[in-house]
Amino acid sequence: MTRPDTPAEDVAVNAPIADAAAVDDSQLADAGLPAGTEDGPEVRRPQRRVALTHRLYNGEAGLDVVGRSRLIYTITAVIVVLCLASIVFRGFNFGIEFAGGNSYTLPGHSQQLTAVRTAAEKAGADVSSAQIVGGSKILLRTGQLPNESANNAVVDAVAKAAGVQPGAVNQDAVSAAWGHDITDQALIALVVFLIAVVLFLAVRFQPKMAIGAMASLLHDIVLTAGVYSLIGFEVTPSTVIGFLTILGFSLYDTVVVFDKVDENTKDLSRGARMTWSEAANLAVNQTLMRSINTSVIALLPVAGLLFVGAGLLGVGTLKDLALVLFVGLAAGTYSSIFLATPIVADLKELEPEQVSLRRRVLARRSAAARTGATRAPGAVASARRAGNARRGSSAVALAERDELPAQPSADVVVESPASVRPEPGSGRTTAPRPGARPQRPGGRGSSGKKRR
Repeated sequence: MTRPDTPAEDVAVNAPIADAAAVDDSQLADAGLPAGTEDGPEVRRPQRRVALTHRLYNGEAGLDVVGRSRLIYTITAVIVVLCLASIVFRGFNFGIEFAGGNSYTLPGHSQQLTAVRTAAEKAGADVSSAQIVGGSKILLRTGQLPNESANNAVVDAVAKAAGVQPGAVNQDAVSAAWGHDITDQALIALVVFLIAVVLFLAVRFQPKMAIGAMASLLHDIVLTAGVYSLIGFEVTPSTVIGFLTILGFSLYDTVVVFDKVDENTKDLSRGARMTWSEAANLAVNQTLMRSINTSVIALLPVAGLLFVGAGLLGVGTLKDLALVLFVGLAAGTYSSIFLATPIVADLKELEPEQVSLRRRVLARRSAAARTGATRAPGAVASARRAGNARRGSSAVALAERDELPAQPSADVVVESPASVRPEPGSGRTTAPRPGARPQRPGGRGSSGKKRR
């Protein structure tokens, strides 16, 4: 609101200033001006912090995954060494499908489980596992028995402990040869799978990405096997199925990241604005939230199988498959984000073309830094105002108010010292006449000639 005695010219001049009072900090920053108030000292308001989830969803988290590859390799190597040590010294708890043995299924409940297991051991059987299946049946697995009479003794003992007739006990004998056949077929399937993966990645992307994917898959296999060895769950055909499943999931997640890496690194040498590693790291940040969401959605039902089905409900047949899936999915997520891409980036940086690109990028940034150091701040502020003029007239008006000099009043005559001549006979100067030519002492004009 203007005062009644304010001239119309002042109102017109102060209008942009009044509009500039509503300018926020972002517009002031675009205009190259500090935040402040019109009447008081400059007060810089704290910038609002963007939430981490927002930055993750927009690929702006700025995680330096590729730049910290040595730390990632060290952590991964320690975990892999621990898993290998467990596999070598502790070994696996192979089920009867691989080691051979007998299985007994009989009616019973959880309160009878310990008594049935103890009775089988007293009868001479080497019990490998005893669990409740289907809620009302006991599944007992033992090693191979020497003869038929030993088998009958175990049947009678477990039937007596459960309070049922021997005819209610279902028994099944599995030879170790069947387990070897299953193992051989699983290894053949794994080799064929890995060869197909290498060929696909080498043709679709490049051979170095195939190397990174293979290292990632090897990490997933060793980590999952090591956890399986540490916990001591039985290795069953369900475990083999779970292994093949997690390899497919890990490959899927890795291909998603590699596809974004390939997109970011196309025609990278033309602009020379970033190195190959920086473009790959940008791709990791852009696909990070997608990988996390995919992994969480996949882990939720698997966690339900492992912790609810096998843990709370006691469905022992689910824990073999659930454990390998849970550990494998988590390991695959880690390897596809933090292992596969850094390996590829380190291999690519050894190429002469990428070495040359890195030198060009660093030289360009060094030149830009020197140019920015010698550039005047006023020129930078003017360029920012010119480039961001479309953001609002209030910011431009505020910039003009601070940068432009005050205009002199129209009725003030600006004279130079040379235009003031002394009064005759007094030594004092007299005020010059409006429009008169500047005079110098001695009667000479501006041209230096003596006037006549």
